[in-house]
Amino acid sequence: MPGTSPIYRPRKPQDSPYYQCIEDHFEEFERIYDDRFPKKYGFLRPYVKQIIYRYLDCGILHHGFARVKCGECGHEYLLSFSCKRRHFCPSCHQKRVVEFGEWLCEEVLKTIPHRHFVFSIPKILRRYFLYDRKLLSDLSRCGWETLKEYFREAVPEEGAVPGAVVVIHSFGDLLGWHPHLHVLCTDGCFCGNGPAGAGFRVAPLFELKNLEEIFRHKVFKMLLSKGKITEDLIDMLMKWRHSGFNVFCGSRNRGPALEKVGSERSEEFSQGVKRPLKTWPDTSFAPPSLRRE
Repeated sequence: MPGTSPIYRPRKPQDSPYYQCIEDHFEEFERIYDDRFPKKYGFLRPYVKQIIYRYLDCGILHHGFARVKCGECGHEYLLSFSCKRRHFCPSCHQKRVVEFGEWLCEEVLKTIPHRHFVFSIPKILRRYFLYDRKLLSDLSRCGWETLKEYFREAVPEEGAVPGAVVVIHSFGDLLGWHPHLHVLCTDGCFCGNGPAGAGFRVAPLFELKNLEEIFRHKVFKMLLSKGKITEDLIDMLMKWRHSGFNVFCGSRNRGPALEKVGSERSEEFSQGVKRPLKTWPDTSFAPPSLRRE
């Protein structure tokens, strides 16, 4: 007896508290934004409005659909169009998360050790990235150059270079403005380019404090060259007991093809760095005033 395929069950986004909250309150939020929020969060970019209105149309048959029909049995169903947006739409973003994790583990990562790094900056510097989003790319470059410089020192081979995947996050757990970097980096460097391909050398143990100092120097240099900060501000931050810069380093993760556990951890990280702003369980904590009866 041939195996049966699972039944497609269309989702109903309009029934979720998340959708209802946005549908009921976004127009009012948009109306009062210029009076209450620009100083803290910057101007409301047109792109944000496009994302929200496309999300409100996502997964609803009234806004367009495709008819899917089986060529063998003749069964058919309607598949509503999706917004295909990142982060804000939990459904569309989750699909991107899974595809990104699979692609990264199957096509990009080699069977070598990796580590998960997180680079954070102090609150006093975050405002510059809020009002000039192009600086986020420069922040990403600072994180990559920090790791490249450090691992090249740790692995003193000619032509040594690490490999890394850098993902920018602009929000924290409380959805406040918190630009930081998640990086999956090889725990060592590729060396040489002979006929048998590049070899790999694992880096020795290292001090995170040294990595933090390199990252801090590169961020200061980048912001100074852009005219965002002054030497006086740098001098003040250098005198702080706690600089506000932080580098987290996770435990070593073996390559995804070496063992099943390594594959699961790599894919879990790959999906985690592209997590959405909110997940469905979080909306259950909305106050009663924001819920529909």
